[in-house]
Amino acid sequence: MRSPTGAVPASEPMPQAGAASVPASAGRRLPPAVRKPLVVLHVVASVSWLALMLCLLTLAVTALTAGDAERLRTAYRAMGLLGDALILPLSLLTFLSGVVLGLGTPWGLFRYHWVSAKFWLTLGAMTASVLALPDRLHDAVRVADAHPTGPITVADLGFVRYNTVIVPAVALTLYLVNVVLSVYKPWGRRKVTARGGAGAGTGAEPAHPRPGRIPGAGA
Repeated sequence: MRSPTGAVPASEPMPQAGAASVPASAGRRLPPAVRKPLVVLHVVASVSWLALMLCLLTLAVTALTAGDAERLRTAYRAMGLLGDALILPLSLLTFLSGVVLGLGTPWGLFRYHWVSAKFWLTLGAMTASVLALPDRLHDAVRVADAHPTGPITVADLGFVRYNTVIVPAVALTLYLVNVVLSVYKPWGRRKVTARGGAGAGTGAEPAHPRPGRIPGAGA
C-alpha cells in the first residue's frame, strides 16, 4: 500500500515500444542506490506521521470525554510531548522526501491528476500540522498546567477541548484521502497542452504504470 503522502511512485513506467523521444525527466532519474534508501525513509516517515495523527486524535478524544481532571491533564500533557518532538521532523521528512522522489522519476509531480491532488493535499496537511496544531496543543498544556490539582471546568477549557480534536482529525482525513488516491489512481494523465507544459506527457511514457508493482519497491 502506498504511503499517505504527496509523493509520486518511485517505480518507473515502462517506455512504449518504438517511442519517438525520451522523456525530459530521464536525465533526472535517481539511481537505484539513491532511490531505494530514499523510498525507505519516505515510507517510514509517512507511516509514522499518520500514526502520530492517530495517536493525537485518540488522546484528544480521551480528554474530551474524560470524566476526571487527572485523566484530562495526562492526555493533554502527552499530546504536548508528542507534538513538540515529532510533528515538525515527520511532516518535513515526509513531504520533502516525496518531492525528491517525484522529481527524480519520470512520474513527475504534475503529470497525473491524482499525483497532483496528493501533492496539494499533503502540502495542506503539512501546513496545518506545522502551523496550527502545535499552538492548539500548547493551549491544552497551558490549561493543564494552570490547574495542577483539583477539577477543571468546561469554562476553564473553553474551545481548547474541541480544537485539539478538529486539527488532527482534519489532517488524518487528508492522509486517508491520499491512501485512496494511491490505490485507485483516478482521472489518469493530465492532457497534453499546446506548449507541452508540466502536465504534458511524451511519447515515451504510458498512461499507467506497470500493473502489480508496489511503488518504490524496485528499480
